[in-house]
Amino acid sequence: MAKITLDNLAHSYLANPASEDDFALKELNHDWDDGAAYALLGASGCGKSTLLNIISGLLRPSQGRILFDGQDVTDAPTAERNIAQVFQFPVVYDTMTVHDNLAFPLRNRGRDESYVAERVQEIARMIGMEEMLHKKARGLTADAKQKISLGRGMVRKDVNALLFDEPLTVIDPHMKWELRTQLKKLHHDFGHTMIYVTHDQTEALTFADKVVVMYDGRVVQIGTPEELFERPEHTFVGYFIGSPGMNVIPARVEGDRAYVNGAQIPLTRGYRGLGGKVEIGVRPEFARLSKGEGLPVKVLRVEDVGRHKIIRAEFFGKTINIFAGEDDAVGADMNRVVFDPAHVNVYADDWRVEGEVA
Repeated sequence: MAKITLDNLAHSYLANPASEDDFALKELNHDWDDGAAYALLGASGCGKSTLLNIISGLLRPSQGRILFDGQDVTDAPTAERNIAQVFQFPVVYDTMTVHDNLAFPLRNRGRDESYVAERVQEIARMIGMEEMLHKKARGLTADAKQKISLGRGMVRKDVNALLFDEPLTVIDPHMKWELRTQLKKLHHDFGHTMIYVTHDQTEALTFADKVVVMYDGRVVQIGTPEELFERPEHTFVGYFIGSPGMNVIPARVEGDRAYVNGAQIPLTRGYRGLGGKVEIGVRPEFARLSKGEGLPVKVLRVEDVGRHKIIRAEFFGKTINIFAGEDDAVGADMNRVVFDPAHVNVYADDWRVEGEVA
């Protein structure tokens, strides 16, 4: 296991980048704790795989350093970094059996055959392939091959880090849940440093101790699922985490009040001198449809998703989402919305402003 340090790290695929916009990965300075499980979460093209490939040694950064436990490995080849990486699409040896595919990383390091057999059997149990150990990989389905790739990544106990690049893309939904559970158990049992790249918030939030949210080549927030939900540090985090995501509404903020088209929204903190683009963010869970109190809205439609209702409403020309309980009635006379002041975040140029105690 290793503590991973990103020191002034950045990368451009251009030979002579002229501005920050030319960088696929903008400057990063972060320490990732030894033995923690992280998920790298963001939309396609945000820099997740670029960062993972730099950590693994498949890509050398344009600037900065990467350190494992304080040792500079920026120029070290992948083989010397003692990591295991599982890619989005299966990488297996078709002419080998499932057993030999799983055993390969251990045999390559000269491990005793009795240990190899024991460990292969253990991993095969985890990935549900005990009955297929003596079958050749050629001819197996894509999801079966990906399970072999996952197993081969997990078979060694002595790695500095386990890196997963969207490894469950080709796995069927039920097996995804099973394998995520097994990955969490593996982390609990052996304490590997794990980094899991995904664009799926459910995968990220159920797998990781901490989620690293990336947007436009930057890390915009590292936090627990609760922190990302309660206090999104960037409007993208609020939008990307949650289903549906946070309502982001242009506003004017003065003191402990936000003003939308002149209508007041109370806040629990005070703000001064906010410039640039100012917005408030409130999650649908903290918005309530009402008959008499609150601000005017026009209900556009109601979607019953079983556990609750999602109300799509027009709020001063902008569409917002409001949650209601499964058994809550939504009447024609319910044309007001109330935001919980304790859960209204304030943003200036997309970044959360803490404010002062009001």
